[in-house]
Amino acid sequence: MLRPAILAALLLAGCSDAGDEVAAQANEGSCQGLPDAAMVWVEGGSFVMGEASLYPEEAPAREVEIAGFWMSRTEVTNAEFADFVEATGYVTTAERAPPAIPGAPPEMLQPGSATFRAPTPDNPNWWSWTVGAQWRAPNGPDTSIEGRANDPVVQVTYDDALAYAEWAGMSLPSEAQWEYAARAGSESLPEPLDAAGNPQANYYQGVFPARDLGEDGYTSRAPVGCFEPNAFGLHDMIGNVWEWTSTSAARSDAMASVGVIKGGSFLCAANYCARYRPAARQFQERDLGTDHIGFRLVDTRRGPPSN
Repeated sequence: MLRPAILAALLLAGCSDAGDEVAAQANEGSCQGLPDAAMVWVEGGSFVMGEASLYPEEAPAREVEIAGFWMSRTEVTNAEFADFVEATGYVTTAERAPPAIPGAPPEMLQPGSATFRAPTPDNPNWWSWTVGAQWRAPNGPDTSIEGRANDPVVQVTYDDALAYAEWAGMSLPSEAQWEYAARAGSESLPEPLDAAGNPQANYYQGVFPARDLGEDGYTSRAPVGCFEPNAFGLHDMIGNVWEWTSTSAARSDAMASVGVIKGGSFLCAANYCARYRPAARQFQERDLGTDHIGFRLVDTRRGPPSN
């Protein structure tokens, strides 16, 4: 189990994980998001996966062949996840009692999950175990998803996402499928800006972790689909929330429970991690959710569109 590792560092995904816990419940944008669970056909092909110039775990760049598949045009939303829970009675990892860890603080023996807190001189830690944090209360028991049906669901572990995928008759994308879909036939840009310098994704503008300027309209999760889709018709492949893939990061028995997440989030800043790129990859303990990791689905069993 992961939980002992939390005592040392709540996440492996350190550089991706920063933000403003107050702003996390205050989306400024007026976009209502996309309520339907449409799927987009991604035509297969070959592409150069990875990069060799930024982070060593992204190398080496190599050519990969991908068969066509259907992919959710957005991240799975709170409303969609609520339908799954209502239909199945599923209880997420964050809602269950954690395993007993000798020497753990009392709060870590209660159901909860990891949430970000802005560091202060008295407490420089970015992440904390928040009792009561779960998908219905992403930033703790005093928060909720009321009025946020089209926000991406978060505080879900890999197993939670996998359970949803199996219920839906689909699967989580592999890292290669995800990156191919995110690139959409284009080269990766160093920062998601248009020609006028305007942000084209939900990520952190400003000097992390002092203040997110919110130039993209948000300082927390945005409803899905509020930014223009890529050339494949997929929204929020960059920024908003990190996304689980089916790919394991295991290079030893000690890392057997570590997965790969992709895409960056609203907490990624140019001055700190710059992982809002298709090639960016982060290692994440599979049995720990956070307030900025979600997922989307792929369907490899359904054939291509007939037209």
